[in-house]
Amino acid sequence: MTPKPNPDARLRCQCGAVEFRVSGPPILGAACHCSDCRAAAAQLEGLKGAGDLRDAEGGTPCILFRKDQVVCVKGQDQLRDHRLSPEAPTRRVIASCCDTPMFLDFEKGHWFSVYRARLGPEAPPLQMRIKTGATRPAGPLPSFAGYPPRFMFKLMAARLAMMIGR
Repeated sequence: MTPKPNPDARLRCQCGAVEFRVSGPPILGAACHCSDCRAAAAQLEGLKGAGDLRDAEGGTPCILFRKDQVVCVKGQDQLRDHRLSPEAPTRRVIASCCDTPMFLDFEKGHWFSVYRARLGPEAPPLQMRIKTGATRPAGPLPSFAGYPPRFMFKLMAARLAMMIGR
């Protein structure tokens, strides 16, 4: 199932001091089971506003959006980065006002992986589980040890759409 287009979704922290507007449809919804996502979730869940970042299967549910479709409309000064190590190419962005993890940014990429819970009850559904090699999820979603061709195709299609201005 393809995530539904949401022309003006909102991404908010727990206290409401930080808000992003997301324009356009998501690229896809996936729960990541890689060792970095699991380690970061374990660290961030210790923050007072984090809540549960992992789902019942141990993955980190995220909805991927193009970077050009995500705009901070409130609380930019409240954002801080969390990295697993100083040289890590991935930063997890946290609203420091209430310690709410907001999204993951693989800086070399053209997308943000928004923590699904930040989109509220209208969040698009997950379509797959990725990087499940070290875990054994038993739920109904398709699971892949790596990145399946469909995942890579959707990322490439989103990049192409950005390049041609669509």
